[in-house]
Amino acid sequence: MKAQELRELTTEELEVRLQETKRELFNLRQLWYAGSLQDHNRMGFVRKDIARIKTILRERELAMMEEGGTA
Repeated sequence: MKAQELRELTTEELEVRLQETKRELFNLRQLWYAGSLQDHNRMGFVRKDIARIKTILRERELAMMEEGGTA
């Protein structure tokens, strides 16, 4: 998913998406260990999605802290 699409989501939706994506990565790792994973590239895409979501959540957290500090 693109970063712009993720930025349009609310914080709660991002947290839910993060949990779902982490669960997907866990399942992909299990398939990889079992030797039945068909698309090895998918693990990289999922890891990058997790990083994008975490980055956006952190940006929002910092923005909230900055707003609170200047008020």
